Amino acid sequence: MPDDAKRHEGRRDARRRRGERGAGEDHDDKDDHDEKDEHGDHAEHQERHGHDNHDAHAGHSVEAFRSKFWVSLVLTIPVVFWSEHVQQLLGYDAPEFPGSAWIPAVLGTFVFVYGGRVFLQGAWHELRQRLPGMMTLIALAISVAFVFSWVVEFDLIEAMALWWELATLVTIMLLGHWVEMRSIDQARGALEELAKLLPDTAHRVTNGDTEEVSVAELEPGDVVLVRPGESVPVDGVITKGSSELNEAMITGESRPVRKGEGDGVIAGTINGEGSLRVEVQGVGEETTLSGIMRLVQDAQASKSRSQHLADRAARLLTFVALGAGVLTLVVWLLLGAAIDFSVVRMVTVLVISCPHALGLAVPLVVAISTSMGAENGLLVRDRRGLEEARGVQVVVFDKTGTLTIGEFRVVEIASAGSLDEDEALRLAAGVEAESEHPIARGILESAKERELEIPAADGFRAITGQGVSASVEGAAYKMGGPALLESEGAEIGEALRAFTERAADRGQAVIALLRDAEVLAVFAVADAIREESREAVRALHDRGIEVAMLTGDAWAVANAVAEDLGIDTVFAEVPPDEKAAKVEELQRQGKRVAMVGDGVNDAPALATADIGIAIGAGTDVAVEAGHIVLVRSDPRDIPKIITLSAATQRKMVQNLWWAAGYNIVAIPLAAGVAAGWGILLTPAVGAVLMSASTVIVAINAQLLRRVAL
Repeated sequence: MPDDAKRHEGRRDARRRRGERGAGEDHDDKDDHDEKDEHGDHAEHQERHGHDNHDAHAGHSVEAFRSKFWVSLVLTIPVVFWSEHVQQLLGYDAPEFPGSAWIPAVLGTFVFVYGGRVFLQGAWHELRQRLPGMMTLIALAISVAFVFSWVVEFDLIEAMALWWELATLVTIMLLGHWVEMRSIDQARGALEELAKLLPDTAHRVTNGDTEEVSVAELEPGDVVLVRPGESVPVDGVITKGSSELNEAMITGESRPVRKGEGDGVIAGTINGEGSLRVEVQGVGEETTLSGIMRLVQDAQASKSRSQHLADRAARLLTFVALGAGVLTLVVWLLLGAAIDFSVVRMVTVLVISCPHALGLAVPLVVAISTSMGAENGLLVRDRRGLEEARGVQVVVFDKTGTLTIGEFRVVEIASAGSLDEDEALRLAAGVEAESEHPIARGILESAKERELEIPAADGFRAITGQGVSASVEGAAYKMGGPALLESEGAEIGEALRAFTERAADRGQAVIALLRDAEVLAVFAVADAIREESREAVRALHDRGIEVAMLTGDAWAVANAVAEDLGIDTVFAEVPPDEKAAKVEELQRQGKRVAMVGDGVNDAPALATADIGIAIGAGTDVAVEAGHIVLVRSDPRDIPKIITLSAATQRKMVQNLWWAAGYNIVAIPLAAGVAAGWGILLTPAVGAVLMSASTVIVAINAQLLRRVAL
């Protein structure tokens, strides 16, 4: 196989592994292709993914509805313009020429066949599954209008044909479906764009040699070379080299993240100026990025309680409409009305009963809210979690890695004499620079975060059981804890002693900087609290929500963090297998609980809570147990979840009331119950009102995007 062909085949395989579509597999506008996308694998797709079989949109393509809408719109314009009824309403005369009288009938029929076919086939699928619903009623409305109009054209009944109503009905329905599916697509569109950042090939290192291979050929355990500026092709661990990686597209972290040997890397992130060798851990569907995309797809497949309610209402409306249509015909005939009048009443009921506004009321709102969540780093894995979030009364945080960064940092400094804090930290970092101890690394990272220039050290030496020593800028320094102070016979001043005792009471490690047995400064080192955590707790308190912390750490450490953040309730020294019990304890108090965690140990508690919120996206058990995933691992996003949940619920309720209220009022009027008072809806007016209801619901749903999270 030629090299170009091999590369093409490799790229195609890689795309398939990542769940992408090749360029040649994009949707086209041919009807056969559209219908295959729309319906061909409908039942199989739903069975494979466990979707509700009554999902009217499963298998439909955005491109199909878009192309059908525009074609139908172009054809609908002349249908409306040459409609006799519209001319009477607006008081104008359309140009006449041979055959002009047949324009509405001919083009209206084409709109019915071309644009309406998707609804007819959708209704067929619903009826085959014995679950009539929205597609069935839409198909019934346009079919009744179509047959009725041809009956009128052949002078079999005295009435006005419904060609313009039929054409506008189909066009509006296509627009509604297109808008809804486009909003659904937006929720995963940004993530699918990220998938394009994954390279098709990688540089595999074998026996010291490097070969270019398709990403699809890589297996766990392989080692790949990632050159400066390249995208990381796989999830893995750095075995050699260091660099800064741009992870903004995955985690939202705006600054490049420094990575070295032993650190994990994520497929799709961009390498900086260093060269890396990475041992493969996950490729294709096993990467973090693919995991994120699956979460969004799961969210689209899941349904909230409100959506199930809307589905049941639409199903009920199907039977109500059919019953009301038949009853209308029978009653008017029994009352002695003409057959023409009675049939027109029945047709009006069936046309006006089209439930698309009701069907659009919830799915569109949920699709938009899911999209907004994804845009703000909130991946809604289960829509019911988002729905329940508005009623949260207490948020329980895991401590390590959630409220804290999970790494040692210098949290407080006390210095003696004229040495200021930054100078003390700069010297301490120089002394500890070559140490591999976690506390030493924490001191070094703290200095880097303050952007201090780390001085070079000479003669570094580890003092067993006491600390380290080194020469920095010509002076000899030592760093260590109480054992070093005792060994050196160093005296510590009253102020530094008080600082040391206070830090020890808070469960923090205390490290001293010495020169010639003189204590120059003392550093309190602990798992550092995220700055974002303070804002998150404050924002939750502002909403009247209680904040609790659940940790396996000692009470001294837990109370120190709780005091710093203003947390209301603390559960400390809790074994992993008892975390879920603490959540249940709060639930027994009648509280709706949200649990926030990041690790495998948190999974039972996440699953037990009313809303499980996983920190950090990926394939971790915690993510699988959570309803919502915070991509940015930022606790400040939790109040956003509650805001989005409340706004989503408001829009759902508004749309459901509008859609249901419209049908409650419109169906009796269409049947003619107010005919004695001169109020009689014609099929034309019914079609306009139905279309208007759909547009209003769609616009109201789009207004959700104006909510500031």
